[in-house]
Amino acid sequence: MIKLHHVQYGRSFRILWLIEEAGLEAKLGPLEIVEYQIGSKSMREGALPQLSPAMRIPAIEIDGLEMAESGAIMEYLIETEAPEFGRAPGHAERADYLQWIHYSETMASLIENLNLQMVFLRPPAKPSPVVVKLTVARLRGALAGMEARMGDHEWLLPGGFSGADMMMGFNLFAAPYYVPLDEFPKLQAYKARMETRAAYQRACAREGEQRFYAQDFYPVPEV
Repeated sequence: MIKLHHVQYGRSFRILWLIEEAGLEAKLGPLEIVEYQIGSKSMREGALPQLSPAMRIPAIEIDGLEMAESGAIMEYLIETEAPEFGRAPGHAERADYLQWIHYSETMASLIENLNLQMVFLRPPAKPSPVVVKLTVARLRGALAGMEARMGDHEWLLPGGFSGADMMMGFNLFAAPYYVPLDEFPKLQAYKARMETRAAYQRACAREGEQRFYAQDFYPVPEV
């Protein structure tokens, strides 16, 4: 049995997509999703504090194995259950594979900071226009760096689809709430290719309609 501690369309979506893409339920047993609301009492008082040192999602339990951190879970499950989505030591694309997996967290940390400013603050607290402007600029720069390196291949690595692409699934879902993707035509096309994958669609069907963002786009607040 697989138990995924999850927030809808958060970083744990990466692991949900991997479970679908690699058919892990057929190998490891049925999936149970434990869903949380960020900041809720259940995150502090449930099983999550014992599974995740930072009390953050995702965390996963599989037959006595307990892990947190989406990148670590992604790498471990690919190495042990789905090597076709990885690049083993000695592979010519190994370095780029690891770089993109960790680049996804550089980008995700910027999205997280914008979520804190624009989604979680409640009146009378207000987002800082300067902080939001700087963070949006950094996110735009991270997207631009990715756009410049996409080349003519369909996925991040010339050799084909990998766990690095699944790590980017959350990022390219969330980033357009702060930076329009029409600035980045290669990333737009890349995101569209993700969305045509049957496993991605199954993961989205399990998620349902997104409930996190209250509007389609969050502009930088005025000073």
